[in-house]
Amino acid sequence: MIAIEKANKLSAPEPEHCPGPESNSAGKADACQGCANKDICSSLPHGPDPDIPLINERLSTVKHKLLVLSGKGGVGKSTFTSMLSWALAADEELEIGAMDLDICGPSLPKMLGCEKESVHESNSGWSPVYVADNLGMMSIQFMLPDQDSAVIWRGQKKTGLIKQFLKDVDWGNLDYLIIDTPPGTTDEHLSVSTFLKDSGIDGALVVTTPQEVALLDVRKEVDFCRKAGIKVLGLVENMSGFVCPNCGGKSRIFKPTTGGGKKLAQDLGIKFFGSVPLDPRIGKSCDSGQSFLDLYPDSPASEAILDVVDSLRDEIEGAAE
Repeated sequence: MIAIEKANKLSAPEPEHCPGPESNSAGKADACQGCANKDICSSLPHGPDPDIPLINERLSTVKHKLLVLSGKGGVGKSTFTSMLSWALAADEELEIGAMDLDICGPSLPKMLGCEKESVHESNSGWSPVYVADNLGMMSIQFMLPDQDSAVIWRGQKKTGLIKQFLKDVDWGNLDYLIIDTPPGTTDEHLSVSTFLKDSGIDGALVVTTPQEVALLDVRKEVDFCRKAGIKVLGLVENMSGFVCPNCGGKSRIFKPTTGGGKKLAQDLGIKFFGSVPLDPRIGKSCDSGQSFLDLYPDSPASEAILDVVDSLRDEIEGAAE
């Protein structure tokens, strides 16, 4: 892994205000003075990233690129990403790719039932792990020595791996590349938005839950998208209520003290794609790596998810026409 090897050349962690080894001011900025990496950084290539044209070429066969964001951890973002992947792949005419960008906490392989697979390399690059004939995915989980291995990385190592996922993975002809991101607005988000700037991002799907503690972080995520020039396609409220799978009774688990996701979408001027209720069988399906939509098609949650997917596709494909 060339980029990771390059990042490994650094002999110490980057200082707080590090301009980055590839910056024109690397080794020269005030933050570089006294840094153990100063000589290494000053000797590395600077200026425009030579890998950007390679990324653009690799992704030229991908029609639509979608980021799934939340800002807040624990809102079911990766769970929703897995169900979105299953839903799109249910259309046999579509080719779908899923990229797990949560480098320190990769969970998508477990949810898609392929956590024990490994990455294979050929002359055309790394081959995605195929969950179905038309659904491939990539995650750092496939490269770890065992399932319990911790990934303890900082900025440049994360950036190097993200670049390789975009540049070296042979995604082939895809209709949708769905990129699952970690919580927050940090290295992974900045890197993927920079690397995909020229090849184009269709936009971001933002996931929240009804309570204000989640909405606070979602507001920051929407602000990040606007500052980074990423279109917010819409917002979905996850875990908006509980529907009993036996009696069909509904109840509120997380009460929206300030109006929930729908009110937030109105306040921020973004589209609201709908609310997805809790169903305990969703967690069970993710643990077993199976499609909840296939196992429980009559669940109110399945119906709500498919409605969100239809709205999302209309927003993306309508804008592309």
